[in-house]
Formats: sequence, structure tokens, C-alpha cells
Amino acid sequence: MDQILSFVPEEARVQVQEFLEKTKVSIKIKKKRKTKHGDFRRMVNGNVFITVNQTSNPYRFLITLLHELAHYKVSQSVFYQIKPHGKEWKKVFREILLPFLNPVIFPEPICSLMGAHMINPKASTDRDFNLVMALKKYDPPSLTTPIYELLNGQEFRLENGRTFVKIRKRRTRFECKELKNGRFYLFSPHAEVVPICSSSLSSLR
Repeated sequence: MDQILSFVPEEARVQVQEFLEKTKVSIKIKKKRKTKHGDFRRMVNGNVFITVNQTSNPYRFLITLLHELAHYKVSQSVFYQIKPHGKEWKKVFREILLPFLNPVIFPEPICSLMGAHMINPKASTDRDFNLVMALKKYDPPSLTTPIYELLNGQEFRLENGRTFVKIRKRRTRFECKELKNGRFYLFSPHAEVVPICSSSLSSLR
């Protein structure tokens, strides 16, 4: 319990503790995972557990924790097959988050953006560009840059070493070309990349 509380905003700790004391779910803190902030699982034997990524951003941690606790609450009341992030989960997530949705716990603009997000919560807050950018301000310093800030023609690399050049925006994503094989890929606007250097538009040919 103490470990979990150490990751959430201080102003939310009493509420989180009271909520967790009423649950029978095991919660584990995991090292950062690239594909998810947390998850919920129900085992064949009926046991349930939640994992949440370790992070120094207390607001991201709290949102993820409440997201997964909503899955837990649904699992305790719904015993037929439903969509993981369907209407049942959306309803419970709103109910769980509402007591925390105030500027004492979430600073602006996170509080207002979360309020708007909860009208129809998505499977991941990463799909809400404005919310992602607001939360990013509370992440530790990093050498990475959101891809939307790069100019067309700018080269960049990923953590795995693959290098690309940014081409153009296509609807909500950015089209980029991998330099090694010439293949094209689409990136979310808030994808974190490491700029290499400025490139001329001739590199796009």
C-alpha cells in the first residue's frame, strides 16, 4: 500500500488508500513498458491483479491506476463477455475518477482536459493529444521530442536505433520514411523521437 501511495499525488493519497482498502486485487509496480501504462488481468483460477508502470509523473500514475481499477470493478459485477473498454467500463471509470477530478489533485490544464476526456473515455489517454502534452510537462527531462514539433524533412531516430525522415502530416498522424529500407510508416503526433539533424527536402526524393 505504501509503495503505491508514494506514486500518486499527495492530495489524493487518502482517497486512494480508502478505495484500495475496499478491493481484493493485487497491484504490482512494473518498470516502464513501451506499449502500455498498465493492465488488468483475471486468471483462470479467479485471481485478479493490476500492474502499473513506475513513473515519476504522479498524475499519469493516478490516471492509469484508476483506469485499471475500473476494469477490476467491472469484473466484479459483470460476468458475461463485454468489450474491454465498452459502455460498462466507461461508466465505472467516470464514477471512480469523478471524486478525484478537481484542481487540488490535478493541476490545470490537466483537470479540465481530463473532464473533457471523460465525456467519452478512450482505451488509452495516449489517444488524446492535448492531454498527453499536458501530462508530459510533469515527466522527467528527456532528450526526446514529440514528432509533431519536427519540421518536414527532419531526420530522427527511435530508442532501438532505427532512423527515419519526417515527410508530411496525413490526417491525425505523420508519414515518415525509414532511411534504411525506404518503407513508409505513420506515427502518432506525440510519439517521442530523438532528432538527428536538419535535412533538406531533397532527402525526401
